[in-house]
Amino acid sequence: MSSSFSELLSSSVTAHGHFCPGQVVGVRMARLGLSLLGFETPCTREQIKRLLVYLEMDRCAADAVAHASGASLGRRSLKFVDYGIMAATFVDLQTGRAFRVVSTEESRELAPDYAPGVQGKVRQQIEAYLRMPDSVLFRVQAVEVDYTDFDLPGPTRSKATCERCGQVVRDKRELIVDGKVLCRPCAGGAYFREAREVAWPEKDWRPGQEEDEARPVEEIVG
Repeated sequence: MSSSFSELLSSSVTAHGHFCPGQVVGVRMARLGLSLLGFETPCTREQIKRLLVYLEMDRCAADAVAHASGASLGRRSLKFVDYGIMAATFVDLQTGRAFRVVSTEESRELAPDYAPGVQGKVRQQIEAYLRMPDSVLFRVQAVEVDYTDFDLPGPTRSKATCERCGQVVRDKRELIVDGKVLCRPCAGGAYFREAREVAWPEKDWRPGQEEDEARPVEEIVG
Protein backbone atom coordinates (compact mmCIF):
# COMPACT_ATOMS: atom_id res chain seq x y z
CA MET A 1 0.00 0.00 0.00
CA SER A 2 1.30 3.42 -0.90
CA SER A 3 2.37 5.67 1.97
CA SER A 4 0.90 9.15 2.19
CA PHE A 5 3.17 11.94 1.02
CA SER A 6 3.59 13.31 4.53
CA GLU A 7 4.49 9.88 5.92
CA LEU A 8 7.00 9.29 3.16
CA LEU A 9 8.56 12.72 3.56
CA SER A 10 8.83 12.29 7.31
CA SER A 11 10.53 8.89 7.07
CA SER A 12 12.83 10.19 4.33
CA VAL A 13 13.91 13.14 6.48
CA THR A 14 14.61 10.77 9.36
CA ALA A 15 16.69 8.48 7.16
CA HIS A 16 18.56 11.39 5.57
CA GLY A 17 19.26 13.18 8.83
CA HIS A 18 17.81 16.65 8.26
CA PHE A 19 14.91 18.47 6.62
CA CYS A 20 15.88 20.37 3.49
CA PRO A 21 14.42 21.41 0.12
CA GLY A 22 16.06 18.41 -1.54
CA GLN A 23 13.98 16.04 0.57
CA VAL A 24 10.75 17.56 -0.68
CA VAL A 25 11.96 17.57 -4.30
CA GLY A 26 13.28 14.02 -4.12
CA VAL A 27 10.19 12.47 -2.56
CA ARG A 28 7.95 14.29 -5.04
CA MET A 29 10.22 13.27 -7.91
CA ALA A 30 9.98 9.61 -6.93
CA ARG A 31 6.24 9.83 -6.46
CA LEU A 32 5.78 11.36 -9.91
CA GLY A 33 8.17 8.98 -11.69
CA LEU A 34 6.61 5.90 -10.14
CA SER A 35 3.06 7.08 -10.75
CA LEU A 36 3.86 7.51 -14.45
CA LEU A 37 4.84 3.83 -14.51
CA GLY A 38 1.70 2.90 -12.60
CA PHE A 39 3.74 1.92 -9.52
CA GLU A 40 3.01 2.60 -5.87
CA THR A 41 5.20 4.82 -3.68
CA PRO A 42 7.23 3.13 -2.35
CA CYS A 43 7.12 0.20 -4.73
CA THR A 44 5.57 -3.09 -3.77
CA ARG A 45 7.83 -6.13 -3.57
CA GLU A 46 6.79 -7.23 -7.06
CA GLN A 47 7.16 -3.74 -8.54
CA ILE A 48 10.68 -3.26 -7.16
CA LYS A 49 11.76 -6.30 -9.18
CA ARG A 50 10.71 -4.44 -12.33
CA LEU A 51 12.30 -1.10 -11.46
CA LEU A 52 15.53 0.67 -12.38
CA VAL A 53 16.16 4.22 -11.19
CA TYR A 54 18.96 6.32 -12.66
CA LEU A 55 20.04 9.23 -10.45
CA GLU A 56 21.91 12.10 -12.06
CA MET A 57 23.08 13.88 -8.90
CA ASP A 58 24.63 13.09 -5.53
CA ARG A 59 22.78 15.64 -3.44
CA CYS A 60 20.10 15.47 -0.73
CA ALA A 61 17.38 14.74 -3.26
CA ALA A 62 19.16 11.52 -4.25
CA ASP A 63 18.61 10.05 -0.78
CA ALA A 64 14.96 11.02 -0.95
CA VAL A 65 14.45 9.44 -4.38
CA ALA A 66 16.04 6.20 -3.20
CA HIS A 67 14.07 6.14 0.04
CA ALA A 68 10.72 6.96 -1.52
CA SER A 69 11.09 4.53 -4.42
CA GLY A 70 12.70 1.66 -2.54
CA ALA A 71 15.47 1.41 -5.14
CA SER A 72 18.95 0.72 -3.79
CA LEU A 73 22.50 0.05 -4.90
CA GLY A 74 22.48 -3.26 -3.06
CA ARG A 75 19.47 -4.45 -5.04
CA ARG A 76 21.10 -3.11 -8.23
CA SER A 77 17.87 -1.22 -8.88
CA LEU A 78 19.57 2.14 -8.28
CA LYS A 79 22.13 3.48 -10.75
CA PHE A 80 24.23 6.63 -10.33
CA VAL A 81 25.28 8.61 -13.38
CA ASP A 82 27.34 11.65 -12.42
CA TYR A 83 25.75 14.40 -14.55
CA GLY A 84 25.29 17.01 -11.83
CA ILE A 85 21.65 17.44 -12.87
CA MET A 86 18.72 17.30 -10.46
CA ALA A 87 16.98 14.53 -12.36
CA ALA A 88 16.08 10.86 -12.15
CA THR A 89 14.85 8.33 -14.70
CA PHE A 90 12.41 5.59 -13.74
CA VAL A 91 12.38 2.44 -15.88
CA ASP A 92 9.87 -0.40 -15.94
CA LEU A 93 11.89 -3.44 -16.95
CA GLN A 94 8.79 -5.39 -17.85
CA THR A 95 7.38 -2.91 -20.38
CA GLY A 96 10.50 -0.92 -21.29
CA ARG A 97 8.71 2.35 -20.52
CA ALA A 98 10.89 5.02 -18.95
CA PHE A 99 10.35 8.58 -17.75
CA ARG A 100 13.00 11.15 -16.89
CA VAL A 101 11.84 13.65 -14.26
CA VAL A 102 13.84 16.88 -14.14
CA SER A 103 13.64 19.51 -11.41
CA THR A 104 13.21 22.92 -13.05
CA GLU A 105 15.41 25.91 -12.31
CA GLU A 106 12.29 28.05 -12.58
CA SER A 107 10.97 26.44 -9.40
CA ARG A 108 13.83 27.96 -7.43
CA GLU A 109 13.14 31.39 -8.88
CA LEU A 110 9.42 31.06 -8.16
CA ALA A 111 9.86 30.08 -4.51
CA PRO A 112 9.13 33.61 -3.23
CA ASP A 113 5.86 33.65 -5.20
CA TYR A 114 4.66 30.36 -3.71
CA ALA A 115 5.80 31.07 -0.16
CA PRO A 116 5.57 34.84 0.31
CA GLY A 117 6.41 36.07 3.75
CA VAL A 118 8.29 32.93 4.77
CA GLN A 119 11.59 33.98 6.30
CA GLY A 120 14.86 32.33 5.32
CA LYS A 121 15.79 30.96 1.91
CA VAL A 122 15.80 27.28 2.91
CA ARG A 123 12.50 27.48 4.78
CA GLN A 124 10.94 29.41 1.93
CA GLN A 125 12.04 26.81 -0.62
CA ILE A 126 10.68 23.98 1.52
CA GLU A 127 7.30 25.67 1.85
CA ALA A 128 7.24 26.57 -1.84
CA TYR A 129 8.11 23.07 -3.01
CA LEU A 130 5.34 21.71 -0.81
CA ARG A 131 2.82 24.01 -2.52
CA MET A 132 3.92 23.97 -6.17
CA PRO A 133 2.08 21.75 -8.64
CA ASP A 134 4.15 19.06 -10.33
CA SER A 135 3.94 20.97 -13.61
CA VAL A 136 5.90 23.87 -12.09
CA LEU A 137 8.37 21.85 -10.05
CA PHE A 138 9.23 19.35 -12.80
CA ARG A 139 9.34 18.64 -16.46
CA VAL A 140 8.99 15.08 -17.70
CA GLN A 141 10.49 13.34 -20.70
CA ALA A 142 9.54 9.94 -22.08
CA VAL A 143 12.93 8.35 -22.84
CA GLU A 144 14.52 5.13 -23.97
CA VAL A 145 17.22 3.63 -21.78
CA ASP A 146 19.83 1.19 -23.05
CA TYR A 147 20.81 -1.44 -20.54
CA THR A 148 22.12 -4.99 -20.71
CA ASP A 149 21.51 -8.14 -18.72
CA PHE A 150 24.59 -7.22 -16.70
CA ASP A 151 22.84 -4.07 -15.41
CA LEU A 152 19.81 -5.89 -14.05
CA PRO A 153 18.97 -6.83 -10.46
CA GLY A 154 19.65 -10.42 -9.54
CA PRO A 155 22.62 -12.74 -9.12
CA THR A 156 26.06 -12.11 -10.58
CA ARG A 157 25.89 -12.76 -14.32
CA SER A 158 29.59 -12.86 -15.10
CA LYS A 159 32.98 -12.99 -13.42
CA ALA A 160 36.36 -12.19 -14.87
CA THR A 161 39.81 -12.10 -13.28
CA CYS A 162 42.13 -9.17 -13.87
CA GLU A 163 45.28 -10.46 -15.51
CA ARG A 164 47.40 -7.88 -13.74
CA CYS A 165 46.29 -7.86 -10.09
CA GLY A 166 44.12 -10.98 -9.86
CA GLN A 167 41.04 -9.10 -8.67
CA VAL A 168 37.68 -10.65 -9.57
CA VAL A 169 35.47 -8.28 -11.57
CA ARG A 170 31.73 -8.94 -11.69
CA ASP A 171 28.90 -8.14 -14.07
CA LYS A 172 30.99 -7.41 -17.16
CA ARG A 173 32.75 -4.36 -15.71
CA GLU A 174 36.19 -5.55 -16.84
CA LEU A 175 38.04 -3.89 -19.71
CA ILE A 176 40.04 -5.50 -22.52
CA VAL A 177 43.28 -3.59 -23.06
CA ASP A 178 45.81 -4.87 -25.61
CA GLY A 179 44.09 -8.25 -25.48
CA LYS A 180 44.30 -8.52 -21.70
CA VAL A 181 41.43 -8.61 -19.23
CA LEU A 182 41.91 -5.77 -16.72
CA CYS A 183 39.93 -4.28 -13.87
CA ARG A 184 39.33 -0.55 -14.21
CA PRO A 185 41.96 0.46 -11.64
CA CYS A 186 44.64 -1.53 -13.51
CA ALA A 187 43.43 -0.10 -16.80
CA GLY A 188 44.10 3.40 -15.47
CA GLY A 189 40.49 4.37 -14.90
CA ALA A 190 40.44 4.50 -11.10
CA TYR A 191 39.30 7.40 -8.93
CA PHE A 192 42.32 6.73 -6.68
CA ARG A 193 46.08 6.47 -7.25
CA GLU A 194 49.27 5.25 -5.56
CA ALA A 195 47.53 2.22 -4.01
CA ARG A 196 49.64 0.37 -1.45
CA GLU A 197 48.68 -2.33 1.01
CA VAL A 198 48.68 -1.33 4.68
CA ALA A 199 48.13 -3.09 8.01
CA TRP A 200 45.95 -1.60 10.73
CA PRO A 201 46.17 -1.92 14.53
CA GLU A 202 42.97 -3.96 15.07
CA LYS A 203 43.17 -6.08 11.94
CA ASP A 204 42.07 -9.22 13.78
CA TRP A 205 38.86 -7.69 15.14
CA ARG A 206 35.59 -9.50 14.40
CA PRO A 207 31.95 -8.97 15.48
CA GLY A 208 31.25 -10.31 18.94
CA GLN A 209 34.92 -10.47 19.89
CA GLU A 210 34.51 -8.23 22.93
CA GLU A 211 31.66 -10.37 24.24
CA ASP A 212 33.65 -13.57 23.66
CA GLU A 213 36.64 -12.19 25.55
CA ALA A 214 34.43 -11.60 28.57
CA ARG A 215 33.19 -15.21 28.57
CA PRO A 216 35.01 -18.31 29.83
CA VAL A 217 36.81 -20.20 27.07
CA GLU A 218 34.87 -23.35 27.94
CA GLU A 219 31.61 -21.54 27.26
CA ILE A 220 32.80 -20.19 23.90
CA VAL A 221 34.05 -23.51 22.53
CA GLY A 222 31.31 -25.57 24.16
